Amino acid sequence: MDIFAKCFAFKNRLETVKQGGQYFYFRKICSVQGPEVICKGRRMIMLGSNNYLGLTEDPRVKEAAIVAIKKYGTGCAGSRLLNGTIDIHEELEAQIAQFFHQEAAIVFSTGMQANLGCIQALVDNGSIAILDKYDHASIIDGCRLALGEFKRYPHNDMGALEKLLDKYKDKEKLIIVDGVFSMEGDLANLPQIVRLARQYDARVMVDDAHGIGVMGKNGRGTAEHFGLEKEVDIIMGTFSKSLATIGGFITACKEVVEYIKHVGRAFLFSASLAPPLVAAASMAFRIIEKEPERRKRLWDNTHFWLNGLKSLGFDTGHSTTPVVPVIIGDAEKTFEMCRLLEEEGVFVSPVVPPAVPPGRALLRTSLMATHTQEQLERALDAFAKTGRKLGIIP
Repeated sequence: MDIFAKCFAFKNRLETVKQGGQYFYFRKICSVQGPEVICKGRRMIMLGSNNYLGLTEDPRVKEAAIVAIKKYGTGCAGSRLLNGTIDIHEELEAQIAQFFHQEAAIVFSTGMQANLGCIQALVDNGSIAILDKYDHASIIDGCRLALGEFKRYPHNDMGALEKLLDKYKDKEKLIIVDGVFSMEGDLANLPQIVRLARQYDARVMVDDAHGIGVMGKNGRGTAEHFGLEKEVDIIMGTFSKSLATIGGFITACKEVVEYIKHVGRAFLFSASLAPPLVAAASMAFRIIEKEPERRKRLWDNTHFWLNGLKSLGFDTGHSTTPVVPVIIGDAEKTFEMCRLLEEEGVFVSPVVPPAVPPGRALLRTSLMATHTQEQLERALDAFAKTGRKLGIIP
């Protein structure tokens, strides 16, 4: 038996999908990730990016990265444990902890590594992680790396969560949820999760990759939105959405951060975050604190887009955030609408099973503070035209 056999079989299936015009992944973009991008030689309205505050093209963020390259070079050539810790790593960690009103923080090279390192370190033998079924894949992979158990409950089903907490009441427990669920844009029921955690002696970790910079009066995320910052034990975040670059972090009490720093394998055995990325993230945090008007523009655009889609008759699920799904249901029709929208100059992302439950295929749209109303109106016109053509809306 050839271990490559599955690769050759997959290639044949992939070619069939591509020839059928249903492949919308790895599309090559030849411009900055702004409200409009150049893709396939055409200018398109970008409704598939997580650049919520529009900071990837901010000149201050770019200049901070350039200055860091001039001082530190392009990389650190080692792990943080050995030779890869530089002063701006520690300065960024202090900045993150202060921003979130936490005691300490630890920076990882990617958001996925932040989840892998944190969960693997904490969920050891005798422990259990309890997850929402819609949690991000990086959380599931972190649990698979950990020596402890993990169980999942149906999405936002607090009754099912309580049953699991009761069943495992004699174990160490970590409830892990997305703050903003990345495909459907709805929120974790954090007030109930925190209440149940305290009742059953569990800790709470929130993956707020899509909430930071977006949710809460000051952009501190889902915990701030619900007034529960003192009740959430661990906040995980990424720099690859609102913070304009790449990387991840965990912020919590000093003891937890120090433990992860010395036990989390994804931290110990990865090269450290490159200096320009550190500097870019640091500048993005400063802008978020100083310019709340960006968040206001983002929410103005979100409400305009949500209301526009609903008025046309589209199903946007339970989204209350800048992540707005357009639920089609049928996967074939979802791909076809994505193709027609591309022809109309609108970039969206198709999401089909197993990334979503069967019968819930959708087009994922996401808003930026830098979208203009004219761009969103053009996109709504394209959605109306293609939706009617396919019989999705009347």
